[in-house]
Parts: sequence; structure tokens; C-alpha cells
Amino acid sequence: MRVFLQHHPGGTEPARYLQLTLQPDLFGSWELLHETGVVGGRARLRCEVFAQAEPAQRAFEKTRDIHLQRGYQITYTSGVAPR
Repeated sequence: MRVFLQHHPGGTEPARYLQLTLQPDLFGSWELLHETGVVGGRARLRCEVFAQAEPAQRAFEKTRDIHLQRGYQITYTSGVAPR
């Protein structure tokens, strides 16, 4: 599942984004990928590994909800119902 969020600050600052991707890996674990950056600029990719799907799903939803509270807006979702 995947969700793409953007934050448009005021003024001349470029838009920031967060992309969360939750996917199984080849060893039966789950990976939560956090890609953050400035639209049109450099990005940072971070990976969290979970042994089971439920904790990974909770971490995905918690991270998404925190960013929504900070003013990010959902632009795209795949495999998940938007909040």
C-alpha cells in the first residue's frame, strides 16, 4: 500500500512531500519506506522493518496521521482507503 502527501507552505518555499510505502520483503517481513523531500529536489529514504503485518500497518497509519495533523494533504493513495 502507498500514500503520497504534500505540504504547501506559504511564500516562496517549495512544496514538501512524504511518500509512505508498506510492502512485504522476500524474507516474510514487512518494510515501511518513508521517502521525504522537496518537490523537484533531493529526497531522503528511510526503511523500517517489521516481523509482522499488524505492527507495520499501525506504524503506517500513525505516521500518515501525524503528517495530516501537521498540514500535509493526501495527493495519491494505492491499496489503502484515504483518511
